[in-house]
Amino acid sequence: MMKRFVVLVVLVALLIPATLFASGGRETGITTLTIAGRDGAMGDAMQIAADEYTRRNPDVRFEILKLSGAELMEQTVIELRGGSGAFDVLLVDDPFLPRLQEAGWLTNLDELYRDRGLQIDPDLVPNMVDIGRYPHPDGTLYALPHVGNVALFAYRHDVVEDLGFDRLERWDDVLAVAQALDRERPEMTPILFRGVQGNPIVTGFLPIYWAFGAEILENGRPALNSAEARNALEFFLELAEFAPEGVTAYQSTQVRDALYSGVGAIANEVWPGWIGDLENPELSDVVGKVTVAAHPGQVESSSSMIGAWMVGIPRDSRNVDAAFDFLQFLTSAEIQELMADRVGLPPTRTSVHQIPALQQKYPWYPAQLAGQTGGRVRPRTDYWAQIETVFGDYLQRALVGDLSAGEALDQVQRRVEEILR
Repeated sequence: MMKRFVVLVVLVALLIPATLFASGGRETGITTLTIAGRDGAMGDAMQIAADEYTRRNPDVRFEILKLSGAELMEQTVIELRGGSGAFDVLLVDDPFLPRLQEAGWLTNLDELYRDRGLQIDPDLVPNMVDIGRYPHPDGTLYALPHVGNVALFAYRHDVVEDLGFDRLERWDDVLAVAQALDRERPEMTPILFRGVQGNPIVTGFLPIYWAFGAEILENGRPALNSAEARNALEFFLELAEFAPEGVTAYQSTQVRDALYSGVGAIANEVWPGWIGDLENPELSDVVGKVTVAAHPGQVESSSSMIGAWMVGIPRDSRNVDAAFDFLQFLTSAEIQELMADRVGLPPTRTSVHQIPALQQKYPWYPAQLAGQTGGRVRPRTDYWAQIETVFGDYLQRALVGDLSAGEALDQVQRRVEEILR
């Protein structure tokens, strides 16, 4: 009898770890959400939100992958293509979103809102919400706006006013100020931008390109050598005559340093992450002297470029209900305010942009909100990365004088036609 009892105890002891292993080693009743996210400030912000959610919902835990941009895209494609259900929440850079939407790898959020009797909070900037729709901007919703990145425009208002100019509302005004600075303030650099080929030069050029009425694709076809596109590039090349020597090697660090030091007068592209210390007297020599605004217009109104990070739920997630509830929490006004205050994450809600304490801490919030409200996104195509590479290559060749504006755009048009074929 004693032998049978010992055998029974041993069998029970052996079965317990086997059962735990079969359930992933997790406690009974605990839901674990796996988030495929970014490193750096975005990873810190996601951790803040996840920790706060678990504090209020102890039965939900998180595993957060904090990856570089390239690693995140690679892992996203591998996991979603395999349909493993490894991820429950995905952070997605907006130009990469169409690939996931076209592949059918994301959960239909419109259905989840409808099934739960909920509506999208109108406090979320509508233009930012629409980035998550496919087809853009009126189709099905597959992602919500999490990080409200938008390109902004910065200039030394004290210098501009001393030269007799008011606000810079048109790109023609910007050129006039650059010309006046070149004559009267030779110690200053009139215009700053990233001139490195590829994404940097394209990103800085697009607000000008769009303001001149040019489009990259029209009805799915390339429109890169239109009259509007030529006008935009010819203007850009004229403005670039007042850029620093060696601008073709300029990245964000060089633009920021020139702005902070007071050497640079106008930056045609800054991002919230670049200018966090603009009003810090320990790091900036231009405290209270720089206006950060949405971009000037020209033929069209201001056309700042949006670079949002969105959050969605993979179609194969095994925890859709819990993931959807977390998305509501993550994009709530309370948590957006918390992430903005602690790590400087740009919110995507109107009300959070209007909080006085945040506006005092981040004086560019009104401009950021204007950029989100009226800004534009890059073309909704899975081929954007290839188009951007070609566009940036020929932009830089025009910048260094190897090609005229017309020659460069004709080459871009031909190459993009080949890509889309």
